[in-house]
Order: sequence, then structure tokens, then C-alpha cells
Amino acid sequence: MKAHILVIDDAATVRLYHRKMLTDAGWQVDEAVNGMEALEKAANQALDTPYDLYVCDINMPRMDGYSFVRELRRQGELAQAPVLMVSTEAQAHDASAAQEAGANAYLLKPAKPCELVLTAALLLGDVAAARRAAAAHLALGVPA
Repeated sequence: MKAHILVIDDAATVRLYHRKMLTDAGWQVDEAVNGMEALEKAANQALDTPYDLYVCDINMPRMDGYSFVRELRRQGELAQAPVLMVSTEAQAHDASAAQEAGANAYLLKPAKPCELVLTAALLLGDVAAARRAAAAHLALGVPA
């Protein structure tokens, strides 16, 4: 069964970029424009096909990424899914704040395709996708 991922970002171009990389890796992807919509979608999906991973921006209208993660972690059965924060916020305290809110990993935008897919694969426990992403990373000669 394909992993089910929710991409949360107020920028349509970023959602499209992340969706393309994640669907190319073989996963099912939905989108939300802010934390409030993401919580509604998570609750609606909980009984059917709950999300296996959330890929979330920080700065969004209505509900930011930190607030989304804090609220998600209070939601019983929804609280266990990992959260990958992807943001333009580049200060060390931004990654710490994301971790304190409950995020499992943090990447800077624009995330390189192999970084995003490898990190998502590791959080999902998808060994085959992680191997493919690592091989693609090495084939590109991208420094570690």
C-alpha cells in the first residue's frame, strides 16, 4: 500500500513542486493551504486512509506550521504520524522551535529533490525509496 502524505504550504508552486517529487517516488499526496485546513483533512482521513507523513511549511496564514504540529500532537491517533518541516527560516533556533513543536525533521527551502525524498522515505520507513533517493543523490555528485 502506498504511503499517504499531506503537503501543507500556502504557496501553490511549492505544493506542486513537493507533490511532483513525492508522487514520483511512488507515494499518494494530498495538499492543504494552511494548518487549519490540514487539521480538517487529517481528521477526515483518520477513519479511511490516515496520513503517514505531513510535509509542512512554517509561515502560513490562519494557522502556522508550529501551531499545526502542536495541535496535531494533541490529536490522539493522529499524533503518531511524523512531520517534516520545510521552510525558508534558516536560523538555528527555527529548527529547534520546529523540534520543540513536535516536528521529526527539518529541511530548508528549496529542498533538493533527493533530500526531500530521502528524508520522507526515512520518516516513512520506506527502505526501497530511501535507497533509490540515495542512489540518485550519489549519481548527481551532490556533496554530502
